[in-house]
Order: sequence, then C-alpha cells, then structure tokens
Amino acid sequence: MEISQRYDAIVVGAGHNGLTTASYLARGGLKVLVLERRSVVGGCAVTEEIDRDLAPGCRVSTASYIASMLRPEVIRDMKLGSFGLRMIACDPGVQTALPDGRVVSWWSDQEHMQAELQRIAPRDATRFFAIEHDLQRLAAYLQPLFLEPPPDPFKTGFSRILELLRVGRRFGGISGKEIAALTQFSTASLGDFLDRQFESDALKRLILSNSLYGKHGGPYHPGTAIGLLFHLLSGGENEVQGFQGHVVGGMGAITEAMAASCEQSGVDIRLNAAVDKIDQHDHRAVGVTLVGGQALEAAIVVSNADPRNTFLKLLQESDLDEEFRRSVRGIKMAGPCAKVNFVLSEEPVIRGMPPSHNAQQRSLFTLAPSLQEAEDIYNQAMRGELPDELWVDCVLASNVDPSLVTDGLHVLTTFVQYVPYELQDSTWDRERERLADKVVERIGRYSTNFSSSIVARATLTPVDLERRFGITEGNIFHGDISVDQLFHMRPIPGWANYRTPISGLYLCGAGTHPGGGVTGAPGFNAARKILRDIKSRQ
Repeated sequence: MEISQRYDAIVVGAGHNGLTTASYLARGGLKVLVLERRSVVGGCAVTEEIDRDLAPGCRVSTASYIASMLRPEVIRDMKLGSFGLRMIACDPGVQTALPDGRVVSWWSDQEHMQAELQRIAPRDATRFFAIEHDLQRLAAYLQPLFLEPPPDPFKTGFSRILELLRVGRRFGGISGKEIAALTQFSTASLGDFLDRQFESDALKRLILSNSLYGKHGGPYHPGTAIGLLFHLLSGGENEVQGFQGHVVGGMGAITEAMAASCEQSGVDIRLNAAVDKIDQHDHRAVGVTLVGGQALEAAIVVSNADPRNTFLKLLQESDLDEEFRRSVRGIKMAGPCAKVNFVLSEEPVIRGMPPSHNAQQRSLFTLAPSLQEAEDIYNQAMRGELPDELWVDCVLASNVDPSLVTDGLHVLTTFVQYVPYELQDSTWDRERERLADKVVERIGRYSTNFSSSIVARATLTPVDLERRFGITEGNIFHGDISVDQLFHMRPIPGWANYRTPISGLYLCGAGTHPGGGVTGAPGFNAARKILRDIKSRQ
C-alpha cells in the first residue's frame, strides 16, 4: 500500500458543500485535501455539454439548474463574486402554463402581482397577500436554524438547558397563533391547505409549481405544506426571501468559483480520485484509501457523500454496530425525479405567453398538473409505473445567458417531478428514451414548434443520476425532505450534529441538516462544528 502526504483534513467529494467545508477549514488553519471521483468539480451543480457530437459548445446545468437558497454568508466569505459568480434574479420567479392556453406568473413586485391576480383569481387576491405575509414571517423564524446545528433532544443535564435556551431564543417573539401555524405547515398537506384557502385552480397550480420539487409525496400527503416555507427562505448575495436566480455560466459557475476560492485559501483539489474506503483505527478516522490502493492520512475525514454511501459503502460492515446501520438503511431515498436536457434550433413558442414578456421573462415555465392530478401522478410512480401524465418544469437558460450556446441555438433544461426509481416491469435502460419522448409530447401540447426544433437531447433517469453523480438511488437531496427526516432527525436521530460514531469522521452533505438544494448551509455548519471540536480538544 502506497502512503503519501498527510493532511489535517480530507474532504470526500467536491460538490458545493464539500468545497464550502474545505474553504472554511482551510481558513481555520487546516491543511485540506478535497478528493473528487469525477473529472470536474461540482457534484450535481455542474455545467456540461448536452451532446458534443450533435451540438458542440452547447452547455446546460446538467442536474441542479436554478440557484434559490445559496447562503449570502457563503457567497461573501468565499468571495465568490470575485471568482466570477454572477446571478440574475428570476422575475417572475415562477410561471405556469395552463391547459386552457393561459400563462400565469408569480412576480416579486406586489403591484405587478396584484394585477396578475386580478386577471386569474380576483376572488383570491386579498387572501393571497395575507397568506404570503404570514408565510414570510414564519419562514423568518426558521431561517436562523439553517446556519447552526439542529436542536439536540439527546442532551442531558446543564447541556440540555443550554440547548433549550439556544433554540428558544430563535422563537422569543413568536405568538401562539404562529406556533399553531408552524405546527400546521409541518404536518398538514399542501393540497388541503390550498383547497381551504383559494378558489382558483390557476392559482393553486401556480403555487404547486414551486412547492414539492424533488420530494416524495403527492400534494395531499401529510407534511407537504412545509414546502411553502422552505421556498421563502432567503438566498443570494443580498439575502432576499424566496430568491431564485439564473447563474451566468450555469450552475457549474458556482462550484467553479468555489474551487477557485478554495485553491486561493490553500486547499488541494484532486480530480479523478475515487475513494474506495474511509480508514479507521480504534473507531477513529485515520484517512482514506483510493481506488487503486493509495492511502492518504488525515486526522479528520469529512464526507460529502450521502449517508448511505458513507456508512454502508465507504466504511466496513464491522466499523459500525448493526443498529446504526439499520437506521441508515431506513433513510428514504428512491429519487422521485429525472432530468431531460435539450438543444433547440429555435426558442419554443409557448401558447399564452404574454407578448409583452422579454426574453428573460420567457425563460421559465412549468407544466403543472392540478392538485389531484399531481397526487395521481405520484401514486402511479410509486407503483413503479412511468406515469401517464408528467409534471415538467422548464428553464430556457439561453434566453438569459447566450454564452451557453453557439449562434442560433438554444438550451432547455427540464425537471420531471414524480418518476419511480425502480420500474415495476422494466428497467430505465429500456425506458429512458420513452421518458424523453413523453416529455417532448407534454411540451408539444403547449408549443407547436418544440418537437421540430430539437437538435439533441440527453436524459437522466434516477438511475442515471445515481451512476453519474454517485447519489444513492438518484436522490438529489441525499434523503427525502420530509418531517421525519429534517432537523434533529437528519440523517438519523442521535447523529444530526455532523459527527458520526467514528471519531474524526464527519458528514457535510445534503443528507445532513438543513438538507438539499445548492445552499452551502450543510458545509458551512459542518466546518464550524469541526473547528469547534478541534478547539475544544486543544
């Protein structure tokens, strides 16, 4: 076995959380190495060509595709702007094409949104703004919890009192009505809430369009209402509630800027360096062994891989007790979504798109089902069937960033909500193109020129997401975002503070608090926990 240079910390995986952790550790004085099995940094936040042969030079955000909750602290501390990061706010932030030929938009400007509601849902307008205001207040209570460890109910004695005080101060001004509302949004279904509050099907579809992405559960499943709060958390350099942004250069521009920041801070990044196993001795991490046999030593190992990969593949079975492994196996994965990316010869003309919209305002549209249709789609997918109808979110990134394409071409990325990880009577290798065909047919109902304009396409089923990006069962959040897998339950009860049963081994990925999305929050929190642990030992 070849043993080479020793580091203070090794980070497994150069996704955005791994790079965030590495940056903060290096700034804290540690010698840090990041290992990435692919030939590019970024994990699921990458910009890549769709088809080099058919459309050379046309690039798209392969997996993750819109920046929504990237933490302003991370942007500022890593100086990502000075390394080329530029985000353009989406406005409208959500836009839904309806079967009746209308397109409805969710604008950030209240006057503009008022006019839209008077057009599509005049009886719901007053109620909409009142609920939006209440939701923003509730989201503000949760916001601080996203940049600190989750509540730890397992502490005892004086530590338990301190923990209650730490969490309690975040809710010092909360009213009884707001406590009831937080409880409701944590446990109730999105569908029931929308049915109680609004009459307009168009408005319900618009809100549905941005509330359940990547999650298990149809809109009438308990706990799905919490998505309304998650999407009102702040993001972007100016910390705007509900911020969503197109990233110039695609999502890979975020992680490329992060990598450049890391390298300036002294972090070593090695590509094409797949980790075979995490090494431990006497239940203490001592480094990693790469595929091929090279051993790298470090007193601290930080895994940006999902919890199942980390504990069930990168560690030996004898390293952890069976009860712990059973809990890890119980983490709900089974990624429920897919991506289909297109190169087009012309911009798709969407039926009902207002002629007053400029290119940027035409850059996104969701083909959202009704609430009951969404419930049916989910149930069909969970039976292992490719749903008859599809819920498709579309972003025409080239309308905002022409640098992604060569002259005269466009790139469209689509996110397909609710597909099965395992097909009941077939495999994704057999059905991959059928899924893409169904996406083409679905968009074709709203755009007569879409199918004839396709130059190239690339499909990523849940199995493809697993193979390419190494995420268990293709789950983009490293574990479902559900009430039983959030806060002190993430990744499993008793181990939600980024530590693991192996001393010196930490987690920093989306499988930890506060969860998925390109936020940098798990990496930020993990680094601070590690540096505090080092300081306390010293």
